Amino acid sequence: MRIGVLGGSFNPPHIGQLIVASDAFEAITLDLLLVVPASANPLKGEEAAGSTAAQRLEMVRLTFGADPRFEVSSMELERGGLSYTVDTLETLKELYPDAELSLLMGMDSHRTLDRWKRPERIRELAEVAVLARGGNDDHAVPPGVTIVTTRRVDVSASEIRARVAAGKSIRGFVAESVERYISAAELYRASAAR
Repeated sequence: MRIGVLGGSFNPPHIGQLIVASDAFEAITLDLLLVVPASANPLKGEEAAGSTAAQRLEMVRLTFGADPRFEVSSMELERGGLSYTVDTLETLKELYPDAELSLLMGMDSHRTLDRWKRPERIRELAEVAVLARGGNDDHAVPPGVTIVTTRRVDVSASEIRARVAAGKSIRGFVAESVERYISAAELYRASAAR
């Protein structure tokens, strides 16, 4: 069994992440892709405000949950504190001892991999699959790293938060169910006052 792992803040999850996940699922022939929202990213410092962990988890479920290829995991949120990928991979190796794990990450994340906690152990536990948008990323990757060419979708969570704060539409940026959830919960509007 091949299991992909896609982590991130997902604040909020957007259509680009869904498309990239679909592309990666097919490109590296996964049986399952786990989507794992982070509790707190140790390299990014304080995350952008505007939603709670429970709200981010619900938005991830709304984005990915209806697709049987994907499974949303709350393990990092339940663990709390800083989210270290190596800890998540160790847990997954215990849960799925016979599975081949593939850690999906963007080119920007791969550039910082050596600053992560126990990067050598990460490479032992999982294949590292770097998502190269449109094949235009020029970062050299070492042998043993899989390059997954995905479609280029220029949308970011920070742009979505800014659009909501400015009172602009986010239709097409996020799943319709997430758009409704953000509106009903009045997420990201408080950031306009900052």
